Amino acid sequence: MDILDLIGNTPLVEVTGIDTGLCQLFVKLENQNTGGSIKDRIAISMILDAEKTGKLNPGGTIVEATAGNTGLGLAIVAARRGYPLHLVLPDKMSREKINQLRALGAQVTLTRSDVNRGHPDYYQDKARALAASIPGAWLVDQFSNPANPL
Repeated sequence: MDILDLIGNTPLVEVTGIDTGLCQLFVKLENQNTGGSIKDRIAISMILDAEKTGKLNPGGTIVEATAGNTGLGLAIVAARRGYPLHLVLPDKMSREKINQLRALGAQVTLTRSDVNRGHPDYYQDKARALAASIPGAWLVDQFSNPANPL
């Protein structure tokens, strides 16, 4: 079994210790995904969709702006599928998260967290410019990517 096959196959557990009224209540333990977050699901969904639609080709570089767990999910999937990954993060990210992303093979660029959209150092604008400068790069664009909610 591939580690990516574990994404989404998280345990479903019935809640029995509290009053749930007339229904049975179940919770999905998304913290049991490979990267410990529900964001692993969107990472694999967006990458597989990009491959299928030809937006991401073998040898292409994945680029994304992230300030959370999406970057970790992308790093896991990119590493396993053999893609270089370049993440752009605001400088407020913890050193531990940055080290974890780098350990998974991601190249990390830190940007200023005190600027807004439209400034060249705003993390999303910086990622967009970076993707445009790398031949064969694909910008994930998680907030506008239709494969994210799928």
